[in-house]
Amino acid sequence: MLTGLSFSVVALLMVAGVLLDLMLGEARRWHPLVGFGNLAMALERRLNRGGLRFWRGALAWMLAVLPLTALAALLVRLLGANGALPWIAHAVMLYFCLGLRSLRDHNLPIADALAQSDLPNARLLTARIVSRDTTSASEIELTKASAESLLENGNDAVFGTLFWFIVAGGPGAVLFRMANTLDAMWGYRTARLLQFGCSAARIDDALNYIPARLTALSYVLLAPGLQGKLRAWQCWRTQAPAWSSPNAGPVMSSGAGALGVQLGGAAIYDGELEQRPPLGEGQPATGADISRAWRLVARTTALWLTIACAAAAWMEWAHA
Repeated sequence: MLTGLSFSVVALLMVAGVLLDLMLGEARRWHPLVGFGNLAMALERRLNRGGLRFWRGALAWMLAVLPLTALAALLVRLLGANGALPWIAHAVMLYFCLGLRSLRDHNLPIADALAQSDLPNARLLTARIVSRDTTSASEIELTKASAESLLENGNDAVFGTLFWFIVAGGPGAVLFRMANTLDAMWGYRTARLLQFGCSAARIDDALNYIPARLTALSYVLLAPGLQGKLRAWQCWRTQAPAWSSPNAGPVMSSGAGALGVQLGGAAIYDGELEQRPPLGEGQPATGADISRAWRLVARTTALWLTIACAAAAWMEWAHA
């Protein structure tokens, strides 16, 4: 680890960060990631023009991410001799980078709306979290959108963040979440962003490679029964290669397999029908499966924290 902290402290801070996120949720005002998003939009408007767009995108990524990561690392270093202050700084950075409660708060209302057969409200709520067109989406299509978002963003907003926190503490979590945010903003294969956002997409792929596979493995382990685990594993191995994203494929296919539902398939983006590879197997997804997907993400979080605390306890015992 690069944190300068013992693994016992890292595990404790992981628990603290998750608890802060669950208790407080997203900051209503002055959220750092919102401010970072505004910075990213300003950089894109300024630099995404003229020639050499790939290199302009790489420069924009460095200007957005590296100074703020260095500032986070400097803050921790300056607080290094001040008792519990560096611990607090690490925990607060992790809290601002996590999005577990946000996943719950944005997705469970969709399940509630579908349970009440309120399709207009469910469409409105779903449109806030996905880029696909939901104006005439059915219950199955809305469920797919929400469940896929939960499974994929469980990795991006929770497990990838925890992984990089283990590696490099608060600055590591900050680096990962900023890189992931830039991929979400710039990593589209549109005429405007194809070249400019290429660096952001590839860097996010690299940072997410190990966390995504640990997330997929966690979904497999938490699938119900031996049959469910085998199904999740098989879906991962056979369906993930068909997805263009090297990380979304394993996460969503194993998660859909663990839930035992059909996800993926056709979806409308920018007015055009896109045929995406299938995910999972079993019954077509319904509104209740959104809550099941949320519980899978929550249980995976608990699994990661349990493993971290158990590993910390073992290390303490081994060095006693």
